[in-house]
Amino acid sequence: MKTTFTGKVTVVGDNVDTDQIYPGAYLALTDPKEIGRHCLEGVSSDIAPGFPQGGIVAAGRNFGCGSSREHAPIALINMGASAVVADSFARIFFRNAVNLGLIPVVCKGISKQVQNGQTLTIDLLRGTVTVLETGAVLPCEQLGEQAMMILEAGGIKPLMRRRFGKE
Repeated sequence: MKTTFTGKVTVVGDNVDTDQIYPGAYLALTDPKEIGRHCLEGVSSDIAPGFPQGGIVAAGRNFGCGSSREHAPIALINMGASAVVADSFARIFFRNAVNLGLIPVVCKGISKQVQNGQTLTIDLLRGTVTVLETGAVLPCEQLGEQAMMILEAGGIKPLMRRRFGKE
């Protein structure tokens, strides 16, 4: 797994819940591309269509609050997000993201430091996010060893398949 990556940022606010990330009206969908097309529709229907592959979502406090639906990180992954960096996460969303292979980065103050369209570089090993346009380097919480192992495998299911030798 890459531990340093760069992407264009899309900024959302505080308390973005799982229903805003992936509205319940679309829960019956099974095609990953279609799921990604509806990502963040509860925030703005303009986000998913213009979201760059490998882009980064930056959020305020309590990102992913609400129900514990796994569809939220699945939608973000299929929209093209490489990571979500936020002031804070709802714990269940954070664990679902890791387990599904989406990188969640806690970076207090990020929501006040970035604007839509800027470019961020996330360095997971150093625990930093750099805003390329301003040169600001923000300290972030480093992911634990277990979370890094799960993310490195691409999620909890691939890790377990590998661990138990099953395809």
